[in-house]
Amino acid sequence: MKFIKSLYVHKQLYIYMAIVSVSFLLSFWFSSIYAIAWMLTTVIIVILVIDLLMLYGSKKTIKARRLLPDKFSNSDQNPVPITITNSYNFKTFCDVIDELPLQFQKRDFSYQVSLIPNEIHNFEYLVRPVDRGEYYFGHLNIYVSTPLKVIKRKFQFQNEQMVMVYPSIIQMQKYDFLAISNSLTQMGLKKIRRIGNTSEFEQIKEYVQGDDFRTINWKATAKRAELMVNQYQDEKSQPIYSVIDTGRVMKMPFNGLKLLDYAINSTLAFSNVALKKHDKVGMLSFSKKIETFLPAIHKLTYLNRILENLYNIDTQFSDSDYGLLYAQLKRKVTHRSLLLLYTNFEHISALKRQMPYLQAISKKHVLVVVLFENTELSTIIKEHAEDLQSIYHKTIAEKFAFEKRLMVKELQKHGIQSVLTTPENLTINTINKYLEIKARGLI
Repeated sequence: MKFIKSLYVHKQLYIYMAIVSVSFLLSFWFSSIYAIAWMLTTVIIVILVIDLLMLYGSKKTIKARRLLPDKFSNSDQNPVPITITNSYNFKTFCDVIDELPLQFQKRDFSYQVSLIPNEIHNFEYLVRPVDRGEYYFGHLNIYVSTPLKVIKRKFQFQNEQMVMVYPSIIQMQKYDFLAISNSLTQMGLKKIRRIGNTSEFEQIKEYVQGDDFRTINWKATAKRAELMVNQYQDEKSQPIYSVIDTGRVMKMPFNGLKLLDYAINSTLAFSNVALKKHDKVGMLSFSKKIETFLPAIHKLTYLNRILENLYNIDTQFSDSDYGLLYAQLKRKVTHRSLLLLYTNFEHISALKRQMPYLQAISKKHVLVVVLFENTELSTIIKEHAEDLQSIYHKTIAEKFAFEKRLMVKELQKHGIQSVLTTPENLTINTINKYLEIKARGLI
């Protein structure tokens, strides 16, 4: 049974059989061809037996291995390396078919390669997941044929391999490297000059020429009988929270990825940069209830806990309760903090309904509301309208785009900062806003 399941006919055999069939057909009119037809049949049978012996007669066959990482990065191109070793003592032709997880909806994967004896061949292909969760790979199938190309032998390796798809670790690492090397401007991040002086006390030291007279500590001067000054350093360890709305408005997809996943990827990359800048980071997700709350802590290992919590966040089908958000922040976040609220209002009326809660939050904290531009509407606006229906669609699209800009003005009118961004540029624009607020000393 195992032999039958692994045996496949090569398409070239059908060509041989077609030639023999035509020969027998022609022999009805030309009797001399009849003997040739039987000779061809005998040759095909001999080739078939030789091919069977070559593929099944050796203990040294084909080996293959799929090298999967523990985690995939959501929304990024992730490499899947494969290694094939030809232990046969003849040249083989391999057709590689990998059974990809159901989430990719790809059933036409194929890779063909020829291998000389004892050759090791390495290659990789790329996959782009757009949902977090568990991804199961099926069999790695290798169909092997000899130079005779009459039959194929099927080999199967590594069934049911599982990979966890986490928020974009690749994106986080990219911004992490740039933050360490102080090269954030290379990614379009603005270099913002710091305004004024910060006031976090560091130590008392002896006065040296050039120190600011305004920093003289007169009590310490009286004790030591010499001029002593207070030394200050840049403010650090400021609490920063990423607040993620998981209501139905965050289900909207762009380029195969939900707005929620864009917000999650941005939160991970942003939190990593903020930790590198010596600030405390925390997070909160909410809809009809508070789903996740992590207090702001300055600890690099804390990023793993944020990552695990982001992995489990999902969108809900209900409207979010901003009153509950205000109550939670009032009770749990007692120090003045920077709050980055990832949400999406499609209508100005929806924003105005929640404005009292946003104003109440902004009285105690620095609130930044992150809104998403609808890139599909932008495409419609740029298109040339050629008929009445196109004019109608373009007018409606311009109305929605105008309402987004109106929301920004409405938030500014109430002293609330905002970021209006396309989903693709979310991380860059969010970090820009963070650097701007730090430079202006607003927290």
